[in-house]
Amino acid sequence: MDHLDQIIKTIALTMGVGWASGLNLYAAILMLGILGATGNVLLPPELQILMNPLVISAAGLMYLVEFFADKVPGVDTGWDTIHTFIRIPAGALLAAGAVGSVNPALAVAAALVGGGMAAMSHATKAGARVLINTSPEPFTNWAASITEDVMVIGGIWAALHHPWFFLGFLIAFVLLAIWLLPKIWQGMKKIFGSIRRLFAREPSPGAPT
Repeated sequence: MDHLDQIIKTIALTMGVGWASGLNLYAAILMLGILGATGNVLLPPELQILMNPLVISAAGLMYLVEFFADKVPGVDTGWDTIHTFIRIPAGALLAAGAVGSVNPALAVAAALVGGGMAAMSHATKAGARVLINTSPEPFTNWAASITEDVMVIGGIWAALHHPWFFLGFLIAFVLLAIWLLPKIWQGMKKIFGSIRRLFAREPSPGAPT
């Protein structure tokens, strides 16, 4: 039974760090680093570097930057676009570190799963933000951003302390993403189509008015 619990904990942490990285990489690193440094959890050897004060400080600084950038319509989409190239690889690396160095093949498999989870959660977040930004008021941005932060912090904590509960939540999130992503894509196509038609209707500078 103890062996099964350890396997479930490893799976939850592996998938959890990948999923959380896609939503807010810096919050995930900060949470893991603080929990490890304060002795609340025992991180795998490959993730213990996150407990270093320099790593915690850097993650905290970048979390503060993202906290504000993520709440400004338009800026959040630009931030998400840049972080497509950061969150997904980082999620893969954190997931590989979560399984340790016992088996290189297992680490590669974990990296693939973690990167996939990061890509899914990042695509859901970034696509939803494009749709939310069509609303003229900023409150939906703030609500979405705060909800994502709470999900990341609560998700990491649950993955470490209540892995069965977290895996159930993760399955529900994946099912929601599978249902939601095609609708987000259709909405984004309509938005970009409207923008394209708007510019197409503008007269050229030399045309008579």
